[in-house]
Amino acid sequence: MFKKLIAAVALVFAAPALAQSMERVPDRPAGEGEGPYQTLLIKDAIMIDGTGAPPEGPVSILVEGNRIVRIMRGGGETEADRVIDASGMYVLPGFVDVHGHNGDPDKAPQPSYGFKLWLAHGVTTVRGVGFGGGSNDPSIDQKRRSAANTITAPRLFAYQVPGTVWGDGRIDTPEKGREWVRWAKSRGYDGIKFFNFEPPHILAAILDEAEKQGMGTVAHLGQRGVAQVNARKAVELGLDGVTHFYGHFESLLDDSRLPQYPAYYNYLDEQSRFAWVARLAEQVGEPGSEEWNDYIDFLIESDVTLSPTFNIYSASRDVMRARNLEWHEKYTLPSLMQFYAPSLTNHGSYYHDWTSEDEAAWKRFYSKWFALTREFKDRGGRVTAGSDPGYIYQTWGFAYIGELEMLREAGLTPLEVIQAATINGAREIYDSKGTEPPMGSIEVGKLADLVIVPENPLANLKVLYGTGHTRLDRETNRLETVGGVRWTIKDGIVFDAPRLLEDVARMVEEQKAAQE
Repeated sequence: MFKKLIAAVALVFAAPALAQSMERVPDRPAGEGEGPYQTLLIKDAIMIDGTGAPPEGPVSILVEGNRIVRIMRGGGETEADRVIDASGMYVLPGFVDVHGHNGDPDKAPQPSYGFKLWLAHGVTTVRGVGFGGGSNDPSIDQKRRSAANTITAPRLFAYQVPGTVWGDGRIDTPEKGREWVRWAKSRGYDGIKFFNFEPPHILAAILDEAEKQGMGTVAHLGQRGVAQVNARKAVELGLDGVTHFYGHFESLLDDSRLPQYPAYYNYLDEQSRFAWVARLAEQVGEPGSEEWNDYIDFLIESDVTLSPTFNIYSASRDVMRARNLEWHEKYTLPSLMQFYAPSLTNHGSYYHDWTSEDEAAWKRFYSKWFALTREFKDRGGRVTAGSDPGYIYQTWGFAYIGELEMLREAGLTPLEVIQAATINGAREIYDSKGTEPPMGSIEVGKLADLVIVPENPLANLKVLYGTGHTRLDRETNRLETVGGVRWTIKDGIVFDAPRLLEDVARMVEEQKAAQE
């Protein structure tokens, strides 16, 4: 029985040819997104500009083509080819998701499913870590088509894993690592995603070459490599960003150099892997300890960025809630729900026999993870928003708003949450390029990447969900649903967010009908 279990779970980490491949993203049809216009006026909105400044309004914003050319504080009108009356609404910079995936045909074979869900939730920029793999990786093609606005998709930035998508095999020397970086740069990749597969001397060479080539770096510091490279070591070697929680607590161990695993632990059994990782919090010191403070100071001094992706593991503290989220029925594909279900072969579907003890352990784990992120932020560290969608009941778009809610739970103020979701994410992507990002805040000269919402997200982030926020009208004693993004503007093109959601709902219904 044990051998059968290991054979099954090992499939999670194997890379066989998939039974089906990802479909090509269709060209953007006429009428799906309007513009860019010679002149577009967003009239009399309340502006949250993304820099951390307080809301102000009424404000009118004039766009020419794909650039903001004028901000009229106090509101007002001017002649324009299109006017969006945003009176009483809120306008924000387009959101930036720094942790995107969209390349598994077993979940969602048509990439536009995820792209439209992102746009429908105001996400105008996504860093793919990555969007696909193998010799036919679609990332660069999708990136270029999105930049040309010939597909309905956010602005895309493509990262890839060292040694992948080329024909020269695994990286086993520092020189080969540098060669791969130069090759990836020449192909149009923007950065590198690490999973902690490389020994320190090869990782150091790749990071050094990435900096020389102006490529960003971010790491999921997986447990198989953390004995050699924890987060402290990776940052010392030159890593730009740490995503998830991996590597942090291993840098803060109290009584041992290595994490202490139970005798029955098996990394390839994801029930064991994910149930145990929450217990790691018991092996580190308390917030405020000397080791804790020293580590946070080190991260700040090293100018590293944290993209925690709190949402992607949130099912671990309440799997029943995650399985029954209100948008699944209408907006989650049946194939995706099937992938989410407990499985020995689907990565992230680890809750095989998930108990109240496991959930309690994860709640305690989150308490320390929140504290680490909050204190890092309070001392001046940069936190960004990434959703890692397509796993663990986290559906595109909805998962991103869930991450904003969890950043708030961790202790960021509402304005800090918006800052993390906009200018911070844009700067994380553009720092390696040595330039200020052209998006991420509402400023004259910046790209017209904007979100218009009828309700105030600073008062309630739930109004950003595509399903809106349900509340009781105390005047009528009846329930009402408010919110949801009204318009998403990417590169000056105006997308009707409810219409995008209708397209997604149609995809779900078509797949359900095909399975009957």
